[in-house]
Amino acid sequence: MKILYAIQGTGNGHISRAREIIPLLQKYGELDILVSGTQADVKLSQPVKYQLHGFSFIFGKKGGVDHYKTWLNMNLFRFRKDMKKLPLKEYDLIVNDFEPVSAWACKLQGIECVSLSHQAAFKSKKVPRPRTLDWGKLILSRYAPTKYHIGFHFDRYDTFIHTPVIRAEIRNLKSENLGHYTVYLPAIDDKRLVKLFTQLPNVTWQVFSKHSKVAYQEHNVFVEPVNNEKFNKSLATCEGLFTGGGFEGPAEALYLKKKLLVAPMRFQFEQQCNAYALKQFGLPVIWGSTRNWLPIVKNWVENPQKHEFDFPDETAQIIDDMVKKYARVGPKS
Repeated sequence: MKILYAIQGTGNGHISRAREIIPLLQKYGELDILVSGTQADVKLSQPVKYQLHGFSFIFGKKGGVDHYKTWLNMNLFRFRKDMKKLPLKEYDLIVNDFEPVSAWACKLQGIECVSLSHQAAFKSKKVPRPRTLDWGKLILSRYAPTKYHIGFHFDRYDTFIHTPVIRAEIRNLKSENLGHYTVYLPAIDDKRLVKLFTQLPNVTWQVFSKHSKVAYQEHNVFVEPVNNEKFNKSLATCEGLFTGGGFEGPAEALYLKKKLLVAPMRFQFEQQCNAYALKQFGLPVIWGSTRNWLPIVKNWVENPQKHEFDFPDETAQIIDDMVKKYARVGPKS
């Protein structure tokens, strides 16, 4: 069996989940990997057959998407060219993790593929989401269209939705509390964060920044460039995680029983939905309209947080069910 696994390369969550899923897919046959996008800091250990430009949202430094840089990074001619040249009929199974080039290529070539992603969960009307008119809703539904859907979310909101894929390296961590707080807010400049956190001098902050190429310290704030191993160690030993409205990062913190505070990116509808879902569980959120973050952060630090999430390790079974249900049988045309 030949399998194509197409992965979104914007942000670290898709790549992190793929590192867990790739070895499972390889058990079923010959696996080719496709990655498109330009914003991930985490890398795959397996060879990538198709490295495409795709379409990435560029993180800004003020809490949202940098629309200008995103527009400059867009290359529709290359997108269409890449879409046309993919030899998709070679594959018995095409698995898509919110990757647009292969999704639209499948649609163009009349080939079925299955989405295996957090974004797939939003095909269910049962998933919590704010009642807002947002162009992001259109992007979420049309960005990487597929016929079949297997989704992941913080809860089993529907029959095709599973709890998060927690990486083995996270499951194997020894979780303890050394008192510091871990921070990953990729859409915010570290200088802004330092200015905020130095106002809480009795707390140690370990900030992982996409915008700093060197490590430095200012008073009680330690800033590091993004590094997977160092981040995992910091997360395992922290009291709490302050992060954006992504999916994998908050899920890993909840799995490790850490306190959680999220600040979803402005102009990013999926993150708004994730934060809204976490709010339903009683977890604190800093919305884009909040001007003064200090009181919320101070309250989060000073008060305990109790939550109970059950994220069992079901990934192998999910992959097995997917292959049996969606792999094509018979000769390929």
